[in-house]
Amino acid sequence: MIRLVIADDHQLVREGLVRLLSLEKEIEVVGVAANGEDAVTMVERLQPDVLLVDVRMPGIGGIAATKQIVANWPDVGVVLLTMHDEDEFVFEGITSGARAYLLKDCNHQELVGTLKKVASGGAYLPSIPLRKLMSEFQELRKNRNTVSLTPCTTLSRRELDVLEWVVRGHSNKQIARELCIDETTVKTHLHRIFEKLNVRDRTQAAIYALQNGWFAPPPMPAAVGAR
Repeated sequence: MIRLVIADDHQLVREGLVRLLSLEKEIEVVGVAANGEDAVTMVERLQPDVLLVDVRMPGIGGIAATKQIVANWPDVGVVLLTMHDEDEFVFEGITSGARAYLLKDCNHQELVGTLKKVASGGAYLPSIPLRKLMSEFQELRKNRNTVSLTPCTTLSRRELDVLEWVVRGHSNKQIARELCIDETTVKTHLHRIFEKLNVRDRTQAAIYALQNGWFAPPPMPAAVGAR
């Protein structure tokens, strides 16, 4: 039996997921949360096998909650659920330690199959975000020889700081808070980073940095173990 906690700030979505997944014989919904803070508290108290959490919620969002949960309870598999497949959300979701990323327009079979896969220690990324990451990785490989591979001669110290937080999966707002600068300044640094590295967006920049060993990759979550 897969013990599942659901976290979404929309009541209709929560109720719909509970009704849908309660029909599955192998899944038991043990808790429901309306925000990231409650999701973290519920995971600590209930120790579920899987947390299905919305990316965008008031207060602590799904990605921030995922980071806390992976750091403290790595045997809990996190599945991010979102309406968005923008680069920033896809990359943040992956680097946060989540084991799966689902779009809300997925079908019932994909949802249940993903929950089962994550509960058994697997991972899942939908075809659209996966194709996007693969395409950007391939394009990046074509361009990698056009830029110096030494970060100190390519980027400024502040640009490296910004890029390191991008690699960790932080949003512009989070980076601004960590570095005590405003979001406009973060965007300016990112624009310069993209130009210097000859990349298109933050996902390519992060992959480029990891490829060349500038930063250690974010830690991967441990596989689900026996209780």
